[in-house]
Amino acid sequence: MTAEPLDHGPLDPEDIIRRLPHDDRERFIQDYRSALDAAHELWRYRQLQEVLRLWHMRATAYARPDFAERAQQARTGDPAVFTPASEAIPGWSQRTDGAR
Repeated sequence: MTAEPLDHGPLDPEDIIRRLPHDDRERFIQDYRSALDAAHELWRYRQLQEVLRLWHMRATAYARPDFAERAQQARTGDPAVFTPASEAIPGWSQRTDGAR
């Protein structure tokens, strides 16, 4: 029988940190430690799960080769890439008129 590494799934902190860009690792560690401290209280255990889920999604997104370009397009609302909600969602203007 050979020993194989355990697979803790996508919410494994070691897997997450390994997939993160170097510049984001310290922020992950801070968030993770804060959530670990909170998890000592049973009713706050979900905070740890949420932190791991969020950082898993970030690591997945950051791993895409076009992530930086796509993020910039989203920040600027590049019309070559994004369609305004008023054009894409029927009745959007009526929905938002009441919110103003």
